[in-house]
Amino acid sequence: MRVLGIDPGLTRCGVGVVEGVAGRPLTMIGVGVVRTSSDAELGDRLVAVERGIEQWLDEHSPGYVAVERVFAQHNVRTVMGTAQASAVAMLCAARRGIPVALHTPSEVKAAVTGSGRADKAQVGAMVTRLLRLDAPPKPADAADALALAICHIWRAPAQNRLQQAVAAHRTSGASRTPGAAGAPGPSRTPGAPGTSRTLKGRTA
Repeated sequence: MRVLGIDPGLTRCGVGVVEGVAGRPLTMIGVGVVRTSSDAELGDRLVAVERGIEQWLDEHSPGYVAVERVFAQHNVRTVMGTAQASAVAMLCAARRGIPVALHTPSEVKAAVTGSGRADKAQVGAMVTRLLRLDAPPKPADAADALALAICHIWRAPAQNRLQQAVAAHRTSGASRTPGAAGAPGPSRTPGAPGTSRTLKGRTA
């Protein structure tokens, strides 16, 4: 499994590619940051983010894209920029038919460090250890992108089993629904509530 993790942002959009499967050592394929100038127009910055992500998709051909789910912050301007960059990332992946998964920061921290409240230094240290790197990737946005990819690789098998179980439950439930195609309808007992019968020329 090859996953492109994206830590969305307008000024710095972290990107990292990790390859492997759950339960086995993982390998970092590449890591970096797509940067835009804060002085540029918003539209131009979004185009720059799109072009940067497209280059990573072209170069590494990931099978999945994992994007950090935007969560509420006190700084509305910051969260808006993050949401816009996130939308661009999802658009780039969807245009190529690549499955996209969204993971919250706490999910990523818990998956990588064991604690949903870990700080960036702890995340960077664990990413370095898990990928057997010489030093934590810089800046922190790059390390966060790798953490997203790692999180998805580890969580994907469980998510797939859950989705399969839900689908199987829905299928079996539909086959047992009274009145469904091929399923027997409810039996009607003479005189039971909700039924009608004829008694001496009148309906009871």
